[in-house]
Amino acid sequence: MNSQYPSALLENAVNEFAKLPGIGRKTALRLVLHLLRQEDSQVEEFAQALVTLKQDVKYCRNCHNISDSEVCGICSDKSRDASTLCVVENIREVMAIENTTQFKGLYHVLGGIISPIDGIGPSDLQITGLEERVKQGGVKEVILALSATMEGDTTNFYIFRKLHPYDVKVSIIARGVAVGDEIEYADEITLGRSILNRTPFDESYKLK
Repeated sequence: MNSQYPSALLENAVNEFAKLPGIGRKTALRLVLHLLRQEDSQVEEFAQALVTLKQDVKYCRNCHNISDSEVCGICSDKSRDASTLCVVENIREVMAIENTTQFKGLYHVLGGIISPIDGIGPSDLQITGLEERVKQGGVKEVILALSATMEGDTTNFYIFRKLHPYDVKVSIIARGVAVGDEIEYADEITLGRSILNRTPFDESYKLK
């Protein structure tokens, strides 16, 4: 079997890197060749960091954010406003919002958004956990900070309906983030303003 690679080991490494999102085979080859030029100790540290991450990483039992402990640093910070929850898709959104320094409440990480085409339904997300946090009391406002896409809007409305029976205000971030944009790519000023200028979520947001 002919191969464009001079080494099966090289090809195998390229194949693995190319499985990463956004990494084509040319980029994968460049990364592998870069690693080959490094000292053995550096490559071992790189590989060990990945293994340790996979084996030891935890998810906060409260908000499901990635953490080094059972409860993340944000949830354990007594200076945060525990009466306000910001619902986001994943850790990237938490990092983006934290960078704005405009939000002082807590988070709830869904782990994705409802997307039937991708086989992702409500039961695949941390929506039940969000409902439980609200049911326990103490939460006065839930801010929906999902991407302004059809999937994001579908998830927003589903959560709104689930929380409707409870005495909690449900808000949505201002649409300063253009429709179709993802939260993590919004600039900090725009994202910060969209949180500060959030508006109440109601039936008018239901998809037509």
